Amino acid sequence: MNSGDAGSPIGDIAYLARSEHRVPTLVALTDRPRSRSELCELTEVSSSTIRRTLSEFEDRTWVRKVGYQYVATRLGEAIAAGMEDLTSLVEAERKLRNVWHWLPDEVSELPTETWTEMTVTLPEPDSPYRPVNRFESLLRQTDEVRYLRPEVALMEPCFDSLLSLLDNGVDMTLIDRPSCHAYFITTYPERSLAMKTRDNFTVLEHEDLPQCGIGLLDGRVIISCYGQNSGSVRALIDTDGSAVREWAESTYSSFENDARPVNPEVYME
Repeated sequence: MNSGDAGSPIGDIAYLARSEHRVPTLVALTDRPRSRSELCELTEVSSSTIRRTLSEFEDRTWVRKVGYQYVATRLGEAIAAGMEDLTSLVEAERKLRNVWHWLPDEVSELPTETWTEMTVTLPEPDSPYRPVNRFESLLRQTDEVRYLRPEVALMEPCFDSLLSLLDNGVDMTLIDRPSCHAYFITTYPERSLAMKTRDNFTVLEHEDLPQCGIGLLDGRVIISCYGQNSGSVRALIDTDGSAVREWAESTYSSFENDARPVNPEVYME
């Protein structure tokens, strides 16, 4: 065993991280005893590589040999669990790092456990509407819609799904800024008036809304991040995590309490 690796915890972590097969090998041995040939097939590395890896694991007392098979010790199980947790945390951080600066402060300060519960959808060069399409897919599955700054819900193809939900009796409340209502009502007057007449549709306005949209679709929270000047959807984050849900419910209620009904005729004069 390399003496540098043996000398520090960081050395052991670096040893595990340097080759992608090592953590999966140790994790597999926490499940049940396995032979070298099984581990070769599982990790898709050569027999000589697995042999060296198991020898290193034995030197660290992470595994022991039982007949022709190997199994993790309690020390190995603890290391495997810790590496799985670390990998999950880094995976969550990697998907959030590009949207972190858009998140509301209250969300970024929530426990790190909430990160792994988040799905982040970003536009791509060959698929610029990925966030909008992700929202539309979630919209089709809901029985209730409440949304602060719902610009994403009024984009195609989301708007058609929105109308379909209203036709099916889904309760819907949208809260946006007067300028957004003015644009939508004057651009789509017939649609606006048709929606206004629905008993299950409520539209409210508020002068000072958050930078991000905050939606509640049944048990799922949506955070829509918009371009400051363009109004484009820069990212869509959705989660069913209870901590984010509690924040979203509280934030939505506080703005709803201060919002006022919209009178479409005012914008059409």
